[in-house]
Amino acid sequence: SLHIDPYEKNWMRLTLVLLVVFAAAVTIAGFALGFQVPSPEERVDPRTVSIGDGPFADPGLREYPDGTYDLYIVSQMFSFIPNAVTVRAGSEVTFYVTSIDVQHGFKIQDTNVNMQIVPGQVSKLTVTFDDPGTYDFICTEYCGSAHAQMYGTLTVEK
Repeated sequence: SLHIDPYEKNWMRLTLVLLVVFAAAVTIAGFALGFQVPSPEERVDPRTVSIGDGPFADPGLREYPDGTYDLYIVSQMFSFIPNAVTVRAGSEVTFYVTSIDVQHGFKIQDTNVNMQIVPGQVSKLTVTFDDPGTYDFICTEYCGSAHAQMYGTLTVEK
């Protein structure tokens, strides 16, 4: 048998218990609470993504007959385009966000929406907004001297 100090055994037991607790928390968050990881939807050329016929040439909200929305957002130093959006409560919104210059972040306050926005990549995340109110979205990656002024609002109406 191994001759392990009892003090060390207790630390090993505590470590195993914590690993089980963390694994359970991730499993519950992923399946029961519906957390999702933002996925890279597609690759784009950041120099040309906002020109031409693509959805980022005219970023904004697209509403569909079934009550769902697609929201195309372009992030650039030091703004989001568009920076003000309004949807109805209970709406499912799929965000498509890309950057045309440097790495940015996209976080909607008081929600679990938080994405890293990389030039040349479109990040996608779908969220249902049940509670009316105004939700600010901000850049969470330092992108230059006016980073603190990079924000917008999402209004959820009844």
